[in-house]
Amino acid sequence: MTMTTIADFEVTDIHGNPVSLSTYLGKVVLVVNVASRCGFTPQYAALQSLYTTYADQGLVILGFPCNQFGSQEPGSHEEILQFCQLNYGVTFPMFAKIDVNGAQADPFFNWLKQSAPGVLGSKAIKWNFTKFLIGRNGSVIRRYAPSVAPDKLQVDIQRELAQPHDKANN
Repeated sequence: MTMTTIADFEVTDIHGNPVSLSTYLGKVVLVVNVASRCGFTPQYAALQSLYTTYADQGLVILGFPCNQFGSQEPGSHEEILQFCQLNYGVTFPMFAKIDVNGAQADPFFNWLKQSAPGVLGSKAIKWNFTKFLIGRNGSVIRRYAPSVAPDKLQVDIQRELAQPHDKANN
C-alpha cells in the first residue's frame, strides 16, 4: 500500500489556478489556515519572517484562507491577498478560500487532520492559524495549535531543513 503524501493533492491558488502539491515535495512545508479578522492575524508577520529567513534553505509556507471560524475571512480572494500584502508584506504562496472542517472540507485538510490529530485525538481544526509541518518526504510531522506563535516552530523547522534533500530517502 502506498503512503499518502502532500504530492497526492491538488489545490487552487488564490488566483484560481490549479496547483499540484507535488511541487513542494523535497521542501519543508508549513501549512496554515488563515483569516484576516482574527485575534491571531498578526501571526502573518511572524510567518512572513520565517519564510524570509528559511525559504532559501527549503521552507515554504502555504496559507489557506478559511471563513469557518467566526466568519473572520469574509473577503474575496483579491481582498484577502491585498490585505496580506499591504499589512504584513506576505510573499509566501496563498491559496483559494476553503473549508477545513465539515462535509465540504478540502481533501488536503482532511488528510492533514487524519495524519496529525489535535489534543486528545481530535481531528477537527478548532480555530484559525492551526499549523501543520510537513517534512521533505511529504509526510506530516506535527500539528500546532493556533496559540503557538510561528517563531516557536523554528527549532522544528531547522531540524527538518537539516534532513537530506534526496526525495528517494523516505
